[in-house]
Amino acid sequence: MKKKVQERMGAFIESELMLGGKSILDNKRLKEIIGHCKGLGLKIVLTQGSWDMIHIGHARYMQEAKKHGDLLVVGVDSDEKIKSRKGPERPIVPQDERMEMVAHLKHVDLVALKELSDPKWHMIKLVCPDVLIATKRQGYSKSELQELKKYCGKVVMLESQATTSTSAKIRSMQINTAKKLERSLTPKLLKVIEEAIAGVK
Repeated sequence: MKKKVQERMGAFIESELMLGGKSILDNKRLKEIIGHCKGLGLKIVLTQGSWDMIHIGHARYMQEAKKHGDLLVVGVDSDEKIKSRKGPERPIVPQDERMEMVAHLKHVDLVALKELSDPKWHMIKLVCPDVLIATKRQGYSKSELQELKKYCGKVVMLESQATTSTSAKIRSMQINTAKKLERSLTPKLLKVIEEAIAGVK
């Protein structure tokens, strides 16, 4: 029975969602699609994040998330939302590219953008998932977990699926770049200073 439902879902997604090879939706269309899928008896899974500089940990995370249901919906933070939380230098990859990269991951079914102006838990309330997947780093408090029960069946906290986070990788790149600049610029600066002093004499 479940196999037949999944086949119907596959056909539905193919005809309704994947037109042009895309599964990226606005909020209105996302709500409609989720309604249809729930009508088919499918178990909806939702997860959210920045997904900046996608790496193997993200792919493994999506794989684990998909194990908890039939349809995996992924919310992607907008550029403005990330800047407000992580600073003006982030994200590294713009939102349209991040959404497309997430959409191309094997276990992802639907992708939608999370705007800075969205109210708290907007996408959770919109999707009302059977399972909300989060990382332990996100650290929902006990009171928040209790509140979330109003909008989703359960919350599953996953361990990090990679040894190094995106933020750590970016910091490492910045440090390495700074060291290279220091090695290459210092001799040149010394030479300029020496020439300037010689000119004064």
